Amino acid sequence: MEGGKLDDWGSSLAGLMFIWATFQQFFPQFLKDYVQNLWYKLLHYFKPTMQITFNEFSPGLYRRSEAYTVIESYLSSKSAAKASRLRAEIAKESKPLVLALDDHEYITDNFHGVEVKWYRGKQIPERKTISWSPHDADKRYYILIFHAKYRQIIAEKYVNYVLEEGRAIQVRRRQRRLYMNGEGDEWNFAVFDHPASFDTFAMDPQRKEQIVDDLITFSQGKEYYKKIGKVWKRGYLLYGPPGTGKSTMIVAMSNLLGYDIYDLELTTVKDNAELKRLLINTKSKSIMVIEDIDCSLGFTGKRKKDKNRKKGDNPMGEKAKEKEGEGDESKVTLSGLLNFIDGIWSACAGERIVVFTTNHVDQLDPALIRRGRMDMHIKLSNCTFGAFKVLAKNYLDIDSHPLFEKIGELLEVTEMTPADVAENLTPKKLGAAVETCLEAVIHALEIAKEARRVKAQKEEEEQENETETESVPQ
Repeated sequence: MEGGKLDDWGSSLAGLMFIWATFQQFFPQFLKDYVQNLWYKLLHYFKPTMQITFNEFSPGLYRRSEAYTVIESYLSSKSAAKASRLRAEIAKESKPLVLALDDHEYITDNFHGVEVKWYRGKQIPERKTISWSPHDADKRYYILIFHAKYRQIIAEKYVNYVLEEGRAIQVRRRQRRLYMNGEGDEWNFAVFDHPASFDTFAMDPQRKEQIVDDLITFSQGKEYYKKIGKVWKRGYLLYGPPGTGKSTMIVAMSNLLGYDIYDLELTTVKDNAELKRLLINTKSKSIMVIEDIDCSLGFTGKRKKDKNRKKGDNPMGEKAKEKEGEGDESKVTLSGLLNFIDGIWSACAGERIVVFTTNHVDQLDPALIRRGRMDMHIKLSNCTFGAFKVLAKNYLDIDSHPLFEKIGELLEVTEMTPADVAENLTPKKLGAAVETCLEAVIHALEIAKEARRVKAQKEEEEQENETETESVPQ
């Protein structure tokens, strides 16, 4: 008897499974969605739940909803480990293959002990017209399902957590961009895939560690900046002779933090208003770079010139020159640039770094580089022995060598930029010996040492001649 009951249950279960499979395969999607909604209502009767729907396309918008794409990124990181049905795709501007939740599939998530469910649905609309728009495509949506008693924690904390994590995942996945300002207030960009990093950057290790710690502290300082009432931005002034790695450090900053780079060419900006519009069109998680700030518009020279000119003094030749060049030169002022860096409009996007580079820091107006604008001044000097060891590891894959001692002694008494040292370390033939490259560095350093000695001797002789001339009675 009991065996007969088991058989009946088995047959009933098999029949239900057959009916369900037939329903899934042959019935239209709108009917399946209707049955699914009835099922949700039945579950809600016994177990009170709430739902939040995130549609792929918001009404009136002809682009995907940002919330939808961010949630999709967040759930893709969970789907590979939890979902039973996945879809594989290469997301736009993304290198790795992305495994995402498939249509009509569930996935569970846990937030501070609260379990929630995500469902990805797809609605196929009727196509009544020939014209096409994003709203004519298959409409997808995510539904967040949770117990009603957790309404407050889900609505106020969990959803914001998902959006923040999803945005962070998007930044990590996509290739970074290098922007440059074009005509007007538009930014043009190219995919940026430079391999430079702080691991390979030739610099004193202790100083490099300080800079990396400062950058990471800044990137994690959202709440701190909010607490002290400051815009979430930080300025870095990179200065030193040409070839010391100023541009390379900017790339290393970008790769460390995952920020885009905006390369601002001030000489092509029409006026302060256009400069402000360029700022508004930038995004957060970015590095705003003005290279060779001392040469960009000659702010310092102009201010000194105006200061030394007497009131009412305006030579006709200069007036004619100003009139002739009117409309051709940028009218960006120092005041406009300072407002661009840390004025009211600088708060339009948080998590931004501003970088100035210069070969002549002593020529810059003090207002440009004061603390609060350029928070950290980084001097990039000629190659030290610590920086040389980094270069030797990069170019020759060695940590030590008997010739290191000789190179260290020469670096203490002469000057050579990391770029020049790197060039001499680069093998000039395939299979070149390590000793050959190190000897090339030694030879170059000895030449630089001799040139420095000759220069110093010549300057000393000139000074002695001047002293003797002054001592001769007239």
